[in-house]
Amino acid sequence: MIKKETGHFKSYDGTKIYYESRGQGAPIVLCYGIGCLINHWRYQTKAFSENYQVITFDYRAHHLSETPLDYSQINIEALAKDLHSLMDHLQIQKASVWGHSFGTQVILRAYELKPECFDNLVFINGFASDPIAGMFGNGAASKAFELVKKGFDVAPETLSYLWRMAVNNPVAVQASALLGGFNLNLAQLKDIEIYARGVASMDLHAFLTLFEHMMAYDGRHLFESIDVPTLIVSGKQDNVTPQSYQEEMHHRIRGSQYLSVPYGSHCTQLDLPDYVNLRIEKFLAELKKKRMAQSPSPQS
Repeated sequence: MIKKETGHFKSYDGTKIYYESRGQGAPIVLCYGIGCLINHWRYQTKAFSENYQVITFDYRAHHLSETPLDYSQINIEALAKDLHSLMDHLQIQKASVWGHSFGTQVILRAYELKPECFDNLVFINGFASDPIAGMFGNGAASKAFELVKKGFDVAPETLSYLWRMAVNNPVAVQASALLGGFNLNLAQLKDIEIYARGVASMDLHAFLTLFEHMMAYDGRHLFESIDVPTLIVSGKQDNVTPQSYQEEMHHRIRGSQYLSVPYGSHCTQLDLPDYVNLRIEKFLAELKKKRMAQSPSPQS
């Protein structure tokens, strides 16, 4: 049985960040989507911790990590610095870093800060710029966000209560899945329910603050500068973030590999974990084999 180690560390500004570490070997650090949970990586942590050190963590203002008193410190820049602080805490000089959805933005900013810390990258249903602009194929999501934000500014306590009630409603759970967050025919219902409970537990002010930063961030200028092996995974049935986001990433990141998953939704790693895991394992194995072939042979 793989041993799990847990702990907290103080990030650059003193915010306590929660993390989990499983297995031994070359390090893999996993970054989930906005409002998500470590559970979103459960199939990957189980599979890869047999041969690697797999590290997951909660973003600031998420779940077991602290929410800073200063809300100006809830942004992508801060999360990117938290990622580097985590690696420093665990004394990891270089790692394979994977991002799901919003986690791609976090990784891109972290890469821009310290590219030498990244051995290779895996992006799953990721985006580098505002995903709301193309969500569901229209502008409804942007309008909905603005309505929620205005409502919070007027009546924060009331809207926070309604938020908790809405995301815990069984109908809302089913709706989020049908809108592309999950494939109901493939994802486990308990994973969807865990996600809904996790979102409901978040401080709405913190969530809206980070969501606004997600909409404003644009890391597309970094694509051409990425010079580490990169695998991009996309879901054909992802109605949340259209495949055009991942396709652009693939075309602009030199030498990147691309996998389009036929029945994948926005949570492809939960829909078809074995398929996704096998492709990632192939990517890592090929990289290892290539590096071994390039290494100079020991002199006899």
